[in-house]
Amino acid sequence: MLKVERYEDCLAELQAKKRTLNLMLGNGFSMAYDAKIFSYNALQTFIAELKDPILDKLFAVVKSKNLEVIMQQLRVLSQLLEVFGAPATLKKKVAATDLALRQGLINAVKGLHPEHVFEIPEPQIAACARFLAPYLAGTGSVFTANYDFLLYWVLMRGRIPNANDGFGRELLNPEEPNPQNHDYAPELTWGPNVPGQNIHYLHGALHLFDDGIEIEKEAYDGFNYLLHCVEERMKNEDYPVFVTAGSGDDKLAQIAHNKYLEHCYRKLCSLEGSLVVFGFNFGPYDEHIIEALNIAAKHGRNAGEKLFSIYIGAYTPDDAKHISSIADKVRCKVRLFDSSKVNPWGK
Repeated sequence: MLKVERYEDCLAELQAKKRTLNLMLGNGFSMAYDAKIFSYNALQTFIAELKDPILDKLFAVVKSKNLEVIMQQLRVLSQLLEVFGAPATLKKKVAATDLALRQGLINAVKGLHPEHVFEIPEPQIAACARFLAPYLAGTGSVFTANYDFLLYWVLMRGRIPNANDGFGRELLNPEEPNPQNHDYAPELTWGPNVPGQNIHYLHGALHLFDDGIEIEKEAYDGFNYLLHCVEERMKNEDYPVFVTAGSGDDKLAQIAHNKYLEHCYRKLCSLEGSLVVFGFNFGPYDEHIIEALNIAAKHGRNAGEKLFSIYIGAYTPDDAKHISSIADKVRCKVRLFDSSKVNPWGK
C-alpha cells in the first residue's frame, strides 16, 4: 500500500520544486464544511425519492438519467400533444410529470444548501480562501466535480487574487471608439475571460445555465439571494448545467454535448505540473477523470508540458487502500496524503 503522508509536507515539497500546482475538489470538500448537508448527493437521489413510476419508465425509454434530456423531452412532448390535439387528460398527465420533476429538483437544490453565502462565518471563508490560494497564485487551476455553490461563495467573498471562472459581461457595441460610451450586457456569460480561466466546474454547477446559445452564470441581482434567483430560473423552465449521468462513459457523453463542460474537461486533459486531489475518491463512475489525467500525463512534446504527479487525499485507511489498489491505472506518479488532517474551512 502507498505511504500516507502529511498534506503540509507534500505542499511544501511541490512549492520548493516550483512545480505548477493544480487542485481538484470532490464531495469531501463540501462535507468538510457540513457533513450533515453534504453527506449524500441530493441531486442524484431525489429522482428515486419522487417514486414516480412514469418518470422511471421515461428514464428507461431515454436510456439515461440526464435530467436535462428528460426535461427537454417532456417539453417537446407537451408541444406535440398540443399540435395534434391530444386529449386534455393526457396533456395534464405530461404537465404533472414535468412539474413533479422540476419541483423535485428545486427541493433538492434548496435542501442541499445553506440559504445564502452570508450564513458562512467570515473565519471559515477566510480559511478556505487560504486553502485555495496556493493553487491560484501561479499558472495552476482549480477543478471541482461538485455542483454546489460553496466554491463560488468563497471566491466571491474571499477576494482571492487571480481567481477567474471565465465569465464576464460582453460589450454590446464593441466597435464603439469611445471607451466611456461602452455598454455591457446585463448577463454574465462564459467567454469574455476564458483566456485566463483557472476555475473549472467539471460537472457543471447549480448557478450555471445553458440558454441554447450562451452559458450564463446566475448572480445576485441586488435584491435576491442566489438560491432564490436559481429557483426562479428553474420555475421558468431554465435548468442548471450539471452532469447527472451514471457511468464514466455516460458522463463523458454528456460533457461532450456542452461547450462549457467540454472546455473544462479538455483543460483537465492538458494539465501540467502536479495535481492535488481533495475529497474525491475515484469511484467506479469516475473513469473519465482517470482517462483525462492519463492524457495529461503524456501531454505535450516537451518534458515540462505534462502532468508529473498526483497527490490524492485519503480520509480513512479504507480510502488509502482503495487509492493504492487503483494507482496502477494512472500513468504518472501517485502519492497519498492524510486528508482527515486537512482543514479547508478552519473548523
